[in-house]
Amino acid sequence: MTTSDQEPGSPAAERARAAGRGVGRAVGASARVTGRGIAGAARVTGRAGRFSATQARRAARAEGAGDSGLSRLIELHAFNAAGDAAVAISLAGTLFFQVPTGEARGQVALFLGLTMLPFAIVAPLIGPFLDRFSHGRRWAIGSTMAIRGFLCWVLATAVVTESTWMFPAALGVLVASKAYGVTRAAAVPRLLPDGLTLVKANARVSLAGVVGAAVSAPLAGAASYFGPEWSLRYAFAVFVLATIWAIRLPEQVDSSQGEGTLVLSGEETTGATDSRRAKVRIPAAVAFALRANCGPRWLSGFLTMFMAFLLRENPIEGWRPEYLLGIVIGAAGLGNVLGIAAASLTRRIDPAVTVVVVLLADAALALVAALFYSVLPLALLGLTAGLAQSLAKLSLDSTIQRDVPGRIQASAFARSDTTLQLAWVVGGFVGIAMPLMPRLGLGVAAVVLAAWSAYVLLSRRGAATA
Repeated sequence: MTTSDQEPGSPAAERARAAGRGVGRAVGASARVTGRGIAGAARVTGRAGRFSATQARRAARAEGAGDSGLSRLIELHAFNAAGDAAVAISLAGTLFFQVPTGEARGQVALFLGLTMLPFAIVAPLIGPFLDRFSHGRRWAIGSTMAIRGFLCWVLATAVVTESTWMFPAALGVLVASKAYGVTRAAAVPRLLPDGLTLVKANARVSLAGVVGAAVSAPLAGAASYFGPEWSLRYAFAVFVLATIWAIRLPEQVDSSQGEGTLVLSGEETTGATDSRRAKVRIPAAVAFALRANCGPRWLSGFLTMFMAFLLRENPIEGWRPEYLLGIVIGAAGLGNVLGIAAASLTRRIDPAVTVVVVLLADAALALVAALFYSVLPLALLGLTAGLAQSLAKLSLDSTIQRDVPGRIQASAFARSDTTLQLAWVVGGFVGIAMPLMPRLGLGVAAVVLAAWSAYVLLSRRGAATA
């Protein structure tokens, strides 16, 4: 290009300016189109979100749940599941898949012992403590949310700085989550409207948890795109809202007028320091259903810990560990949803038969997964584990409603959920302690479940002949 071509008034300069204006107009037009597209997508997403929220709220308030205050607890559980999903997504990429396997297993085992073992030891005391602390259940539920919110903020900093506080904070979130399960279970009977069974109420609460996790998971995943600390900060915001929601629960949650205490086998029914609360020994049918429920809950804890490390250490050829773990977790979630959907059939299903069938199904699928270790058996095992846990819990709820007096049911749910959380802890410990050999680990799980099935059936026969 000559010097004359570069002069301001030259034809070449004019052509360059024209080309620049054309590019600018094109970029501007593209930006406007993109902006309109984003705005349109936002409007559609907003409408869909508002529609979903309206339908969910309408379902939560159906059959008198809005008047009794149960709908607030249902909404609170959706917040709880949303926060837990965000934490799980963040830790899946940090705690399990970035830290070396040996180091991660050792750290998780150490801090699981330091944080969960005390919980396991005092688990038999949590139910009685909640019975005496009945006038502060809203604050007890809110505390489990506030603790998780604080620990999520700590985790967000620990993930960035790779602090040693990452493991204890993560497992502290797990402990608080389990404690929430106990306190929430005791609150449901206090908010039960007339005409709605406990089985349907608990199924509705569980379904709200599934919806909350499904809505929250994409948001947490988008936040984690900028770093795992952002999904944890998102979880912090969710738990802050959940804390406020818990404190705003109806006053009936704190009311314990006329209620009594369920006494587990081996506890004394006389000589209690609080003689104002009636004490009722656990019925045989409830004890049987609770023992049977411990099997599926043990398997849930075992699979959570064992598969998280097994799939990254011994992935199936052609599959990434993250995808494999997602398949197993997704199948378990689907099974849980199918179990909730089956709640409407519980009146036509014998709960005592159901708990035994699902326990045996867990043992059988664990054996199948051990013998034919591949993607499909693992997915079927996850599906069966989720379905079995859901159906077993609904059968236990049905048995409690049928055989436990109404004034004792809040105590019964607190005691039973405490026992099930303890079973999860034991399963988690076994899952961490097992060598990372797929057939050995799953084979041991099958043997444990088969042995527990035999014990449950023999205890049932012994109770019947006593």
